[in-house]
Amino acid sequence: MNPSFLRSVVTASMLALSASAVQAQAASAAAPASAPAAAVAAAAQAATASESGKIAWYGKKFAGRKTASGEAYNPEALTMAHKTLPFGTLVKVTNPKNNKSVTLRVNDRGPTQSDRVGDVSQAAARKLGMVKSGVIDAELAVVGAAPAKKKH
Repeated sequence: MNPSFLRSVVTASMLALSASAVQAQAASAAAPASAPAAAVAAAAQAATASESGKIAWYGKKFAGRKTASGEAYNPEALTMAHKTLPFGTLVKVTNPKNNKSVTLRVNDRGPTQSDRVGDVSQAAARKLGMVKSGVIDAELAVVGAAPAKKKH
């Protein structure tokens, strides 16, 4: 992973968390329990870092297998694997050769190949127009965090 990309993500996250803490302190001493989750979401949205490099896709062979986040891999979901971004991070992935883009949710770790920055689901590969080629150069930009799942 590009060290400057990681540094910019961490810096943006820290700034957003600091701003959230100041706002929460000013708003009230009795902040709701959802405040920490809101701070994390704000941090992810503030992290507008970008990265470029090669991505590949993985398909039906892995369907149903557990991802690093614990959820089952679904080749029809708009998800991706990334080496360091937190699970739930939303990433806009663009194929610069055809200008097709898709927003994906990080739910797995990888790729294991050192020359790649991510792996995308089969559905994402279709939207990016990369099914035939298998591997493409792509641009990645963090656009936010997925909404928190409700506890039952």
